[in-house]
Amino acid sequence: MQDLFEQYKGLLFSLAYQITGSVSDAEDAVQDVFVKLYNVKPEKLTEPKAYLCKMVTNSCLDLLKSARKQREQYFGEWLPEPIITSTDELLEPVIQNEMVSYALLVLLEKFSPSERAVFVLREAFGFEYGAIADIVGKSEVNCRQIFKRAKGKMPMVSPESHRSPEASKEWIWEFMQALEQDDVDGVVSMLSKDVILVSDGGGKAIAAVHPIESRQSVTRFLFGLIHKAHQDGEILDFEILEMNGQNGIVIRSAQGIEAVALVHIEEELIGNIYIIRNPDKLRSFIK
Repeated sequence: MQDLFEQYKGLLFSLAYQITGSVSDAEDAVQDVFVKLYNVKPEKLTEPKAYLCKMVTNSCLDLLKSARKQREQYFGEWLPEPIITSTDELLEPVIQNEMVSYALLVLLEKFSPSERAVFVLREAFGFEYGAIADIVGKSEVNCRQIFKRAKGKMPMVSPESHRSPEASKEWIWEFMQALEQDDVDGVVSMLSKDVILVSDGGGKAIAAVHPIESRQSVTRFLFGLIHKAHQDGEILDFEILEMNGQNGIVIRSAQGIEAVALVHIEEELIGNIYIIRNPDKLRSFIK
């Protein structure tokens, strides 16, 4: 049992996190699997990877169904919980090849639980449809249809779009410095004309209730945040940290962590900005 746990805990956590979008739910799903595993007959574990993935997927589907109503009643926009990946030994073996980008995790919120599970198993983990069918308990033909339906809910993107978009530390620092130095032209030049900003406060921190769209509106909103902090006498500290397999920004003040932000790059411009302020989703970033 210990050998199975050590060998597959990273893979199972990565799978569970991407299906649920929640670190705590993923941890619960993996724990649930290994508790139940004590009652599984050894002959069922001849192919442990497939069997464990099936168990954790079923656990995640149950969690998603129970969480769906909570997310529908959530105040404002609901964003997936970001996760530090630069120092997470749990994710290190799988992060490069089996972690979808944060922007795609956001899109997965539009999927039904079964669409999300099939999509992650196929797109991130590369499972064949026969294996997916066995994991989710549906026919292979049905799984192909579910995946096709899920892909149809997504915008037209490149085949590698599920991988983490490139945004170097230098590029992000340049953007943050433009904000700090009141360089409006510099900020505008780094934003796509169709840029969308989504912020998640969960009713526990100040955040925009609805997505902010257009280069002009996003620029005004970002500078408004910076100016308000300066007017309140707050000194903001910015740290670039690897999260979800990409460079993200951790924003702190004297009161503690204020927000975590990630950007999605499209054709060398920022297409999406995600700001997470709900303190329940920032616990792993507290030093």
